[in-house]
Amino acid sequence: MMKKPVFKLNNFPIRYKIITLLLLISILPSMGLGLLTGYTVERIIDNQATQHTLQLIGQVNKTLESYASNMQNISYLLSMDLEINTFLSQKQPTTNQTEDEVYSIRQFMQGLSTLYPEVAGILVVNSHGNYVSNELYSRSNENLTEESWYKEAVQNEGIFKIIGHPANRSITSHVNYKNSEVVTVVRAIIEPETQEVKGVVLIDLKLRVIAEATKNVRLGKYGYLMVIDENGEEIYSPANPLVKEIPKRLLNSDDSGYFSEEVEGNTLQFIYQKQPFTNWTTVGIFSTDESIIEVKTIHLYVISFVFFVCIFGITASYYLSNSMSKPIVQLMSFMRKVESGNLSIRYKGDRKDEIGMLGRSFNHMIVKVNDLISLTEQQERQKREAELRSLQAHIKPHFLYNTLDTISWMARKRGADDVSEVVASLSRLFRIGLSKGNDIILLTEEITHIQSYLSIQKARYRDKLNYSIKLEPEIHDVTILKLVLQPIVENAIYHGIKERKGPGHIHIHAKEEQDQLVLKVTDDGKGIPSDKLEALREKMDSLYTVKEEKGKRVDFGYGMMNVQARIKLTYGDQYGLTIDSILGEGTVVMIHLPIQRMSVKS
Repeated sequence: MMKKPVFKLNNFPIRYKIITLLLLISILPSMGLGLLTGYTVERIIDNQATQHTLQLIGQVNKTLESYASNMQNISYLLSMDLEINTFLSQKQPTTNQTEDEVYSIRQFMQGLSTLYPEVAGILVVNSHGNYVSNELYSRSNENLTEESWYKEAVQNEGIFKIIGHPANRSITSHVNYKNSEVVTVVRAIIEPETQEVKGVVLIDLKLRVIAEATKNVRLGKYGYLMVIDENGEEIYSPANPLVKEIPKRLLNSDDSGYFSEEVEGNTLQFIYQKQPFTNWTTVGIFSTDESIIEVKTIHLYVISFVFFVCIFGITASYYLSNSMSKPIVQLMSFMRKVESGNLSIRYKGDRKDEIGMLGRSFNHMIVKVNDLISLTEQQERQKREAELRSLQAHIKPHFLYNTLDTISWMARKRGADDVSEVVASLSRLFRIGLSKGNDIILLTEEITHIQSYLSIQKARYRDKLNYSIKLEPEIHDVTILKLVLQPIVENAIYHGIKERKGPGHIHIHAKEEQDQLVLKVTDDGKGIPSDKLEALREKMDSLYTVKEEKGKRVDFGYGMMNVQARIKLTYGDQYGLTIDSILGEGTVVMIHLPIQRMSVKS
């Protein structure tokens, strides 16, 4: 006997379930559902307002920390300047040379103030009380080393410190800033070997940059942002604040959060976030009455909507079904998880409708986001490694130059002119390669650098290697990212000229073409096989370093890959290298760079 199918409510079409449900229940339960929805909406609005405010505070904090970081960088630049270190070691400026040096230091400080307009003034004091500044000066003859800010900097042992608004100090500014208009930062300059305090750098930061970062942020009609330090003192507050005194619970709270407190009969919402670098806290303050008005309006709309749905919307209720709502809610849940940082979530389903297409697009988007994050991390890692290499190369360069010059002089004295020439070329090679830590140098310096390199290689390969260089006169003042030619020429020698039979020739031509700087390196060496050439082009387009692919290791192109990565990271994807080669005939590498000129200093 055939069993009758068991009735299951879930198998009943949802449109009929919704119609039956709406017929069974009355308007009162519908209004209750409306109130529940309104309550949920109220919580969502509160959460969204809180999250939105925290995002705004986070953006303001990033801006303020950027300004503070700039001040720290300025203090580092000052502490590493040779003339400032000379000034710190002197007891008093007595000679004309010292006065010239002090003037040069002021010019250097003025240049930093121009580069960072948020700087109100810079002052450097040595351990004997002598000072030099571009905007600040002492109002009395008292020794500045007795000032409280000087002692605080010394106590901090060379660590950058933000003091806050200046108070009771005997220095002032030519612009006559009020104490409430600036924030003071200090750092002691320490002798690395003896740990002796050589002096203190004091920098005044204009408060208006903090005001500009916060004044355009409005929380509702009357809400605002303010900034306080770790002691609860106001760093910045608008003209007409809602509170005159910061709640004490704000000082003993966590790094971020929110709470409500009644102030003078008005319930205020406090949302705060602490800046780890400055120890300042940015606080958002607004009245909860503004959100209550919006919530009441939403309640009215929800109740009215539910009422009319109960009366007139029964015929349309069959359009609501789980086949639409459930996957949409699922996708929304996935998106919220992605927003919270979980990029491993994936939509799983075999639907063929628009929701299935949306789910697959969602998965594709997450894969792309992961790829972009990985690419960004790799690019930042490459940039940090390049900076580290540049820093390491800049250690004690003058010792290297002097040593090479000594070797060259000794070789020339003994009649070994060829050895002297090679050593002199090596000295020029290192001097331009280091370039005092600068990544951007004149094109003529880059050409001198490659000439020195080729001169050294010529001494090694003799008649095997010949070269010529042509530089158009109209581009002598163009600047360029340093060390872009040497890896290309090195590849031309070791993979081209060295592998061919008989002598070879390398030609370098620098010219301006279609508003771009074009460096063309041509050799008549062995050339590159077509399969390796295609693999090298793909790698240069990807901006990745050479790695193993499909079990086969490609062992060429390291130098060109690094040059390609540096150019694209510095100038953008529209610039870089192109390479053409014919096996047995030679290779041509084109370097495309923007035209950037440097005015020659008198």
